[in-house]
Amino acid sequence: MKHILSIDQGTTSSRAIVFDENQNIISESQKEYQLQYPQDGWVEARPDEILSSVKETVNTALKKSGVEINACGITNQRETVVVWRRSSGEPIYPAIIWQDRRTSDLCNELKNDQNLEKEIRRKTGLLLDPYFSASKIKWILDNVKNAREMAKNGELCFGTIETFLVWNLTDEKNHKTDATNASRTMLMNLETLEWDDYLLDIFDIPKNILPEICSCDDTFGSISISNQKFPITGVIGDQQSALFGQNCFEFGEMKSTYGTGCFLMVNTKEKIYRSKARLLSTVGSKLGNKTSYALEGSIFSAGTSIQWLRDEMRFFDDSVESEDLINDNFDSNGVCFIPAFTGLGAPHWNSEIRGSIHGLQRDTSRIDLITSVFKAISFQTLEILEALKLDGVSVSSLKVDGGMVKNKKFLQLLSNTLSADIKKPVQIESTAVGAFKIALLGSGIKNINEIKEIGLYDEFKSQESSQLNNDYQIWKGYLKKNL
Repeated sequence: MKHILSIDQGTTSSRAIVFDENQNIISESQKEYQLQYPQDGWVEARPDEILSSVKETVNTALKKSGVEINACGITNQRETVVVWRRSSGEPIYPAIIWQDRRTSDLCNELKNDQNLEKEIRRKTGLLLDPYFSASKIKWILDNVKNAREMAKNGELCFGTIETFLVWNLTDEKNHKTDATNASRTMLMNLETLEWDDYLLDIFDIPKNILPEICSCDDTFGSISISNQKFPITGVIGDQQSALFGQNCFEFGEMKSTYGTGCFLMVNTKEKIYRSKARLLSTVGSKLGNKTSYALEGSIFSAGTSIQWLRDEMRFFDDSVESEDLINDNFDSNGVCFIPAFTGLGAPHWNSEIRGSIHGLQRDTSRIDLITSVFKAISFQTLEILEALKLDGVSVSSLKVDGGMVKNKKFLQLLSNTLSADIKKPVQIESTAVGAFKIALLGSGIKNINEIKEIGLYDEFKSQESSQLNNDYQIWKGYLKKNL
């Protein structure tokens, strides 16, 4: 029996899971780390804490498993930026997390040139927004002392998190990324799958700081840890990893991941969609020389809204308790929640709006507020499905994953809101499963047809609700007033 190590580096925690080749979990370990919010709209983390959390979870998982590892797959939070010294590996600034909005003014200035914005959209499939890596890299080069000079002299490396991990974990100190992560930087041409000189000029970023773009199932180097040595044979961004982990290999197959944010992604195979509804075109996977594209809607606040209820509102001690605090009939007593802690993603792309609560009354309860938050997450998902329909893509069922889908009442609410059946995998951490499957392919242990057979699901059937339809229209009205 062969064994695969899956490293899942997320926005607020790192996880390591040892799978056998049939996707059975042998051991796992998880460690949280802290984000910092130095100014309004700024979100940072210490790169050394991220790396330390990965090493700790890997060591723990390997020791608990007691097995020999044959290959490793890595999946990661996308768009987050780290810049470090090539000579020492020392970061020159904290990691700027994907949620960070500090470059809003820069992006708004660039939007004044409509031709430039259209060309960026055409080349990358992305909207000109602080969410993506390019403006974050520019900010570091412009604001860290001597950074531009060091970059021009070839002294710096840029990477999203998977690149930072590959550099630090591999014996070879490889500076590599994969096509899915590169497609989220706003610096890669979606058609050529290469760094684009036009885009680099716009953001004034030297090409020499960028990693090599590889296929997801390439060999990225070797890890020596816990008295073992094994190759990294798969790297893929977290949302694409969830798409792959959910076996969405055919055109029109979709998944939605409910973690820190929420990300709905649809496989469009060889077709690059030019979305009319402000959704994102991106690389879904690149296996060898074969590229599959995807259409994506991004919601910035999902799990973070539940964490806010837990940590700031102190409505419960553990997020698991929230399931019992959602009204059984999903009635929030007129309360509407706008979850825009760091702005709104698709289809609005508004970095200025902030969160708000509407419809408070004297008899508003804790349960009303909690129910309104879960409804807002469901309503945001419905907005993206409506946007997909504008682009000619409809959904009759949806595969879901991520930490939030442990909450069965939320999944029934989601199914009722979307008027669609919901399928939840038995193993809900599809991002880690996707990295496992990519590594299986890259190592040659299994082929794509064998991988398709892996995976079991629970299903939630939609129940029609005129009340939810009415609540959605009221919520949209409040949202429109805030935009």
